Amino acid sequence: MRTSTVLLLFSASLLAAGKNDTARRLDEAAAVFTEIMSTPDKGIPQDLLEKAHCAVIVPGMKKGAFIIGAKYGKGFVTCRKESGKGWSAPAAVRIEGGSFGLQIGGSETDVVLLVMNKRGEDKLLASQFTLGGEGEVAAGPVGRSATAQTDALFRAEILSWSRSRGIFAGLALQGATLRQDLDDNKEMYGKPLENREILTGNVAAPAEAHQLLSLLGKYSWRES
Repeated sequence: MRTSTVLLLFSASLLAAGKNDTARRLDEAAAVFTEIMSTPDKGIPQDLLEKAHCAVIVPGMKKGAFIIGAKYGKGFVTCRKESGKGWSAPAAVRIEGGSFGLQIGGSETDVVLLVMNKRGEDKLLASQFTLGGEGEVAAGPVGRSATAQTDALFRAEILSWSRSRGIFAGLALQGATLRQDLDDNKEMYGKPLENREILTGNVAAPAEAHQLLSLLGKYSWRES
């Protein structure tokens, strides 16, 4: 291997090692979203992304913990800007408890939630709420033409999906609690901002979030 190539790989390795946990998780969230959307026939229908008010991405929830009851994952939420174009800076969330159906069989699971209306967005802006309790949630459809399946689907405030062992499918995520993570917000922004402040204010996104926000803009672009 040429010396220049070795030096380049070594520099990239040092850069990755220098990132904090939250920055690495932002990279993972962007990678998860890219992989899910790279196969349109098996991804999230783009018309749902275009209509979504907010998106939550929780990469790599570990499955061993699920078996002993410690259901837990960390990720990010971002909402549409007030203009309807572009996405807010990301806020950190934790997801705890709840029923994840047959996903226990996988080694890890990526979870994606789309908040589809203002009522669901208002609940998401609270410091915590329970999916399927305070917020109606349904398993999301997969693929380009899946959105025509049922009217009941579109009455849901939140649609959810999971990816485990390479299989991407709708997820009936019931009883899980979604909480803001002030510690991770402090790591991103230098102070423990409330999620509502980040998602509805003019907080500048950290550089590490630009890839994720750019991808969301690419796949959810709309006229207004």
